[in-house]
Amino acid sequence: MRNSALAASATLMPAGLAADPAQNVFHIFAFQWKPGTTDEQKERAARDIRAFQGTIPGLLETHVGPNISPRGKGYTFGGIMRFTNQAALDAYVRHPAHQALLVWLVPLIDAIELDLPA
Repeated sequence: MRNSALAASATLMPAGLAADPAQNVFHIFAFQWKPGTTDEQKERAARDIRAFQGTIPGLLETHVGPNISPRGKGYTFGGIMRFTNQAALDAYVRHPAHQALLVWLVPLIDAIELDLPA
């Protein structure tokens, strides 16, 4: 799904606005927790996402935690990651540590993701 979304976004981008391959990229995500998700599972998500720092090549910064905005529309947890470039973000998506997180986390969330050039 993610690869098709990236491909679709690339086709919608007007000519001349393509991301510079050397430009940093922000990966932004927010979660709506599904009913029954425990505080322990939420804490594990934050802990596991923070653990990517120093493990995932090209990941420069990781910030994750509860959403404190009163305009969150039900998204109560989120984060932002900064990668050296689009290639590093693409490698993160396929990285075994990220894939292992998705196995247990995806059934617990409804998520939104944005990837933006820095």
